[in-house]
Amino acid sequence: MFTRRSSSSVRPIELGRRVVREMDDQRNVDVKGRRIVPNAFDIRLNPRDHQAMIEIGEILRTELAEAAREYAREEGYHFLGPVAVDLHPDEGQKPGRFVVDSHLRQGDSGIGVGTLVMPSGDRVDIGGTPLVVGRLPECAITLSDHNVSRRHAEVAATPNGFVVRDLGSTNGTMVNGARVNGDHRLRDGDIVSFGSTYVRFESS
Repeated sequence: MFTRRSSSSVRPIELGRRVVREMDDQRNVDVKGRRIVPNAFDIRLNPRDHQAMIEIGEILRTELAEAAREYAREEGYHFLGPVAVDLHPDEGQKPGRFVVDSHLRQGDSGIGVGTLVMPSGDRVDIGGTPLVVGRLPECAITLSDHNVSRRHAEVAATPNGFVVRDLGSTNGTMVNGARVNGDHRLRDGDIVSFGSTYVRFESS
């Protein structure tokens, strides 16, 4: 994505470099000794550059957010909430120039960021409300997997971190190949299986 050319005079790779530089420049230390970095980025571009970016805007925002998450994992940085990147037109910017405003924005859970990465690559943020996983359409995450029960499991944020709990499913819920009983605390990179469906848990 970052090597793709658009009709803008700003290259996507420049935006990615500036976002991670903002993380380095604005990092801080919280009371637990964790290095906290911004998770909300507003990129202000000249209106012509902004208009030229519209054609790749959605995927660009997604790729910039993913670049920020990857860099945070590499550097051991922590976010207070989900990563968000927005592009805005700004008459004050010259063509080819842009400004990145970064902010710390706390998520609903108040304990950082927890995300389930689905087989499709889609990301589901774990907020203050538990996510029910199952075959029923009313589940927060609906899986068309015959090995998944109607209400299979629940993933939730707790004061001590993110947990997965089985809801009495027929085939059970597993983390890294081991069946879970009760609340199982999730750690960054854990592979959670619901029936035949595998998802990856990521945490800041």
